[in-house]
Amino acid sequence: MSLGAEDLRHLRRCVELAREALEAGDEPFGSVLVDGDGVVRHEDRNRTAGRAGQWGDQTRHPEFELARWSATAMTPAERAASTVYTSGEHCPMCSAAHAWVGLARIVYAGSTEQYVRWRAEAGLTDPSPVNPLPVQAIAPYVLVDGPAPELAEELRELHLRNLRNLGRRRPAG
Repeated sequence: MSLGAEDLRHLRRCVELAREALEAGDEPFGSVLVDGDGVVRHEDRNRTAGRAGQWGDQTRHPEFELARWSATAMTPAERAASTVYTSGEHCPMCSAAHAWVGLARIVYAGSTEQYVRWRAEAGLTDPSPVNPLPVQAIAPYVLVDGPAPELAEELRELHLRNLRNLGRRRPAG
């Protein structure tokens, strides 16, 4: 399925949320939950940064937060008709949460493959603690659309800015 004007509008909001996250000292990720009637029900940004000198809670991804929120605020039928828009393709943790609560479609602006390439471009060679897998490797029955080429350069710049500073923020351990 190709991305339409509504998809791009919501993805642009996700990129705005990602920018807000980066400006707040978090990694640049943002997500929006839209119900089957096209109404934005919830949105969030990454909130993984800890206080000075601490690494923080790496489970506070916006996609995971939207899944958790939807489980208590929406009926199963509402979740099954909804779409999660996100600046970056879900990680395995978020993909599983999305599938477990029965959310329908995922639309992402930037792919896992792009993010891995941007990490290498920034000179980061340390492995992620989680394998960078596409959504459907974790949640094979979820409808997934993306990436959005129109937003690739803007996302790349946000991520490179973050990744170049990552080593300075990460506590020694």
